[in-house]
Amino acid sequence: MASGADHRAAAVVADIGLIGLAVMGQNLVLNMADHGYTVAVYNRTVSRVDRFVADEAAGNARVIGTHSVAELCERLRRPRKVMLLVKAGAPVDAFIEQLRPHLEPGDIIVDGGNSHFRDSSRRMKECAEQGRLLFVGCGVSGGEEGARHGPSLMPGGNPEAWPALRPILQAIAAHTDGEPCCEWVGEGGAGHFVKMVHNGIEYGDMQLISEAFDILHRGLGLSIDECSVVFARWNSGELDSYLIEITANILQYVDKETGRPMLELIQDRAQQKGTGRWTVESSLDHSVPVTLIAEAVFARMLSSMKEERLRASKMLRGPEQVPLPDGHERETLIESVRQALYASKIVSYAQGYMLMREAARAESWNLNYGGIALMWRGGCIIRSRFLGKIRDAFRADPELENLLLNRFFAEAVHAAQSHWRSVVAFAVGHGIPCPAFSTALAFYDGYRSERLPAYLLQAQRDYFGAHTYERVDRPAGQYFHTNWTGTGGQVTSNAYQA
Repeated sequence: MASGADHRAAAVVADIGLIGLAVMGQNLVLNMADHGYTVAVYNRTVSRVDRFVADEAAGNARVIGTHSVAELCERLRRPRKVMLLVKAGAPVDAFIEQLRPHLEPGDIIVDGGNSHFRDSSRRMKECAEQGRLLFVGCGVSGGEEGARHGPSLMPGGNPEAWPALRPILQAIAAHTDGEPCCEWVGEGGAGHFVKMVHNGIEYGDMQLISEAFDILHRGLGLSIDECSVVFARWNSGELDSYLIEITANILQYVDKETGRPMLELIQDRAQQKGTGRWTVESSLDHSVPVTLIAEAVFARMLSSMKEERLRASKMLRGPEQVPLPDGHERETLIESVRQALYASKIVSYAQGYMLMREAARAESWNLNYGGIALMWRGGCIIRSRFLGKIRDAFRADPELENLLLNRFFAEAVHAAQSHWRSVVAFAVGHGIPCPAFSTALAFYDGYRSERLPAYLLQAQRDYFGAHTYERVDRPAGQYFHTNWTGTGGQVTSNAYQA
C-alpha cells in the first residue's frame, strides 16, 4: 500500500510530459515551469531524472519526476501531451512505440529534436493510423540559452493538436515586438522542414562570418583583438545579430592557461550534425540552386581534410606575398567586407526562401513566409534585425517570388555590390578562400542575367547525345535536334530533361 506522501505525489496532474533530460530538455522543462505549467519528466537513464529533480529543479513543485513511460503518462491531464527531446532517428520511433500503449485517441506526441522532415511526415501518418494519436514535429532553435529563456519554435504536423499546444508553446517561446516567435507552420513535416532550412541558413551565416574574419585577419592584417572591435561595431548596424554578437565575444576571449586568444588554440576542423547536408539534398530534390548553403557544407568537409591540407600546404603555392594595406585603404576595405557580408547574407536568405517556396508547392503546404521570418526574429541562432525586413517584405507582398525582387533588398544589394566585388577580387588576389562570398556573388550575377551560356551547354548535349534543345524563335516546350556532324541522323534521345 502506498504511503500518504506517495499517494499525494501520484495525484499531482501535469500539463505536459517531457522525455529526454539532456541540457535542452532540462532547460525547456524549467522554462515551462517558469510560465506556470506543471511538467512530468522522464529519461531513459532514470538516475538522471532523480538528479535533475534534486539539483536543477530542486524545490520546484511544477517539476514531477517519473521512472517509467507508463508513470509519465499516468500523471498527464487529457488530452495528454508528451514532448520528446531525444536523438533523431530510431530513438524517436522507439519512444513512440513505448508511448503508444499508454495513450488514447486525441493524445499528442511532439518531437522537438532535429528530425528529418520526411520522418515527421511518416510519423504523423502512422500515429493517426495506429491509435488516432496526434503527432507534431516541432523545430526548436536557440541553443541552451534559448531553451531556458525563450526559443524559436516551429511546430507542424497534425493541425488538430495545435489548439491544445498553442498556449504552452507560445508562452515559452521568445517574443519580439510583443509577438511570440512560434506559430503553426503546416501539416506533415512542415515544421521540421522549416527548421532544416533555418539550420542551412545558419551554416551559410557562420561560413560568411568566418570568411569575413579570415579576410580581416589574414588579408588586412588585423589582430584578433582588432577583429573583435570590428565585429562589435558591425553588431550595432545592419548586421545586428546573435551570430555577429557571439563572434565579437569569441574573438576577445583569452585562454586562462596560456594567455593567448582562445581562437588560436582551436583546431580548424569543423564538424556537422547533418541538417546543412539535408538542406542541400533537398535543394537537389527540388531543383533549387541553394549554392551558398552547399558551399558552406563543402567548406566544412574541406576543413575536415586537415592532414591532407597540411601536406598540400607544403607543395602547392599561392600568389606572391603583397604588402598589407594600411591607413585609409585598410578602413575602406573593412567597410567593403561589411557590405559584402550584408549582400551575401541577403542571397543566403533569398535561396532559403526559394527552397521553402518550392517544397511548399510539392508538399501542398501553405507556408506563411512573413510568419516564418517572425519566428526566426528572436530566440533562434540566426535571429537578427535583418529578419524584420524579410517579414515586412512578405507582409507587403505574400506572393513575393524572390527576396531579391523586393525593392528594399534589391536596393541594398545594388548599394553593396561594388564593395562585394572588390572583396571577392581582393580575396582571390591574396589566395584567401571565400567560397560563400564568391558563390553568393555568382548566384546574384546569374539570377540577374537575361541570357546565360546554358545555350552552349544545350548545344553540346545535343551534339554528343541528341538530347535536343529549345529555340528562342519558337514557342517554349518545342524541342529540336541538329545533325551537327552530318553522320548523326535525326533520331533523338528518348529521355529529355531540362
